[in-house]
Amino acid sequence: MKPDLVTLAAALALVLAAGTASAGPTCQAPKDKWMKESDFKAQLERQGYRIKTFKVTSGQCYEIYGHDKDGKKVEIYFDPATAAVLERK
Repeated sequence: MKPDLVTLAAALALVLAAGTASAGPTCQAPKDKWMKESDFKAQLERQGYRIKTFKVTSGQCYEIYGHDKDGKKVEIYFDPATAAVLERK
């Protein structure tokens, strides 16, 4: 029995949509305009964040995992040039 082409196409569309949904935002600033990682982390720590993980995403944004000043878990994407919050989970 051959898989139905429509079913196969629908399954592929779902897989692609799921990957796109979890990818996070995309940042456009050139790297020479980015804040230094150490300065950025220090700024967040002064605001009360405890950073467990810091990374540069595939979309060229800064992302942290950790806790806010109230101790709540956070996952936040930032613009690396302006430190603006782009997405918070």
